Amino acid sequence: MAKLYLQRHLKSQWNTENRFTGWVDVPVSKEGADSAKDAASLLKEEKFDIVFTSPLARNMQTTIKILRNLGKSPIFAHLDDGKMQKWGNFDGGVGECVLTYVSEKLNERYYGELQGLNKDEAKEQFGEEKVLLWRRSYDVAPPGGESLKDVCKRVDPFYKKYIEKDLKDGKNALVVASHNSLRAIVKYVEKVSDEKIIDVELPFGSLIKYDFEKGKYTKLQ
Repeated sequence: MAKLYLQRHLKSQWNTENRFTGWVDVPVSKEGADSAKDAASLLKEEKFDIVFTSPLARNMQTTIKILRNLGKSPIFAHLDDGKMQKWGNFDGGVGECVLTYVSEKLNERYYGELQGLNKDEAKEQFGEEKVLLWRRSYDVAPPGGESLKDVCKRVDPFYKKYIEKDLKDGKNALVVASHNSLRAIVKYVEKVSDEKIIDVELPFGSLIKYDFEKGKYTKLQ
């Protein structure tokens, strides 16, 4: 039996400013950094063999801060289109080293024209119902951006090829990523319908755990 851990990144600077971030490379905020110890405590009793994340600063910083609080250190390796380039130890190294694969496939949803806008101002401009539909629905995209369906099209093949393969090989995997890339994974592993995915949300720094055995996922409390 293997275990899968899905970790949402710590709160970023634009999250604190209530702005749509998407692919804009915004760092973790002070509030987010201060919460790293609490986030790491959720993994304190867990064992993971490999980590996957995206190159967005908030995801990589979250990975570093959580691992550091666990007495570990990531060795980053970029992984996309079958190519891998080792980056070496990103933060100088403390304790046990953990191989951490980095891929753009795990990036947040691209929010198009909404990126950088304050979410409350966007609701006033476009209407609250439409903004909610853009943010949480499966197949409706914001202007010039990606829908969750689009995110699934890039996340799912990567997940099956790399992460699920490691699970099948008996490795425990930690995925540190953004809200919608994680929602795409949750949709896949829990077989959430297109209609029900609108109800799935993951708070900042939250962790979801699954057992994986014989191709089946069981969500843990």
